[in-house]
Amino acid sequence: MNFEYSEEQNHIAEAAKEFAEKYIRPHIMEWDEAQTFPVSLFKKAGELGFMGVFVSEEYGGSGLGYHEYIAIIEEISKVDPSIGLSIAAHNSLCTGHINYFGNEEQKKKWLPKLASAEWIGAWGLTEHNTGSDAGGMNTTAVKDGDYYVLNGAKNFITHGISGDVAVIMARTGEKGDSRGMSAFVIEKGTKGFSSGKKEDKLGMRASETAELIFDNCRVHKDNLLGIEGNGFVQALKVLDGGRISIGALSLGIAKGAYEAALKYSKERVQFGKPISSFQGISFKLADMATEIEASELLLHKAAYLKNTGKSVTKIGAMAKMYSSEVCVKVANEAVQIHGGYGYTKEFPVEKFYRDSKLCTIGEGTTEIQKLVIARNILK
Repeated sequence: MNFEYSEEQNHIAEAAKEFAEKYIRPHIMEWDEAQTFPVSLFKKAGELGFMGVFVSEEYGGSGLGYHEYIAIIEEISKVDPSIGLSIAAHNSLCTGHINYFGNEEQKKKWLPKLASAEWIGAWGLTEHNTGSDAGGMNTTAVKDGDYYVLNGAKNFITHGISGDVAVIMARTGEKGDSRGMSAFVIEKGTKGFSSGKKEDKLGMRASETAELIFDNCRVHKDNLLGIEGNGFVQALKVLDGGRISIGALSLGIAKGAYEAALKYSKERVQFGKPISSFQGISFKLADMATEIEASELLLHKAAYLKNTGKSVTKIGAMAKMYSSEVCVKVANEAVQIHGGYGYTKEFPVEKFYRDSKLCTIGEGTTEIQKLVIARNILK
């Protein structure tokens, strides 16, 4: 079993690190405080191949696997998790859904624009009254000749305002029927399709989150992904990969917070010596380092399963659950190690602390991951 990154993987990780240092680090707090979604930054990420990681070269993508993907998301999230989140959502959700379930014509139409970041992608499953209970969605798509007419709304949608194209799950059958939902690709500018309220969030403030609204929105049947009634099943498969995304994001946050705390503990002197020499601090750092290592191993096992076409549902849920809980714990301890300075915006750990919590909620809460794991180990 080889735990080493290949030369190519190291090169990709280094490219992501350089991108983050050059184009993201100078603007972190500016974007965070103004809640700026820096669209031009994602165009640059597209030029470097970070926006079409899994898309084959035939459609303008990088044609890479999940180990490389983890490296990219991790390195960017170590600098700014909100940018890591947006790159992850673009790749694994909207682009990923079309990549896995689109027909040849659909792939040729949308993937090159998404892989280059000429277009930013959004993905809509969550609604105001249906978060974890996605099967109870209210948004409907009613067949009318060659078109479907969509009515309803989605919320907590990443890139809900700036996205150029969205993959939307809507009910084409009875509420609660797992075969009663379908997936549609809808372009910005389609009549009856609009953006609603932008969320004012605790963290991840440079990653745009907003409502999507459908008011008699007519979508041609050619925009249906797969067959009618298959949308929810597709969404669950997309979320299997999405859990690795959030795990990688969590890993980047944990490493960023840990490295900041480690550096500070060596520089901060109390009672005549660095605080890292005190057992109370050194044991915190030991726990943080160990749990980060475990997160990384679990994530790369999930990546191996995904790359080789094996079932990733159980291990993906484990990796997402564990990594996200670890990143919250590590960010919390990083603030504690910084003491009063950790509570100020002068040091990076307060932002890691704010950003970390989303990881235990987005793309399936910790509680939903436990449900998925339990079902798999008990069946």
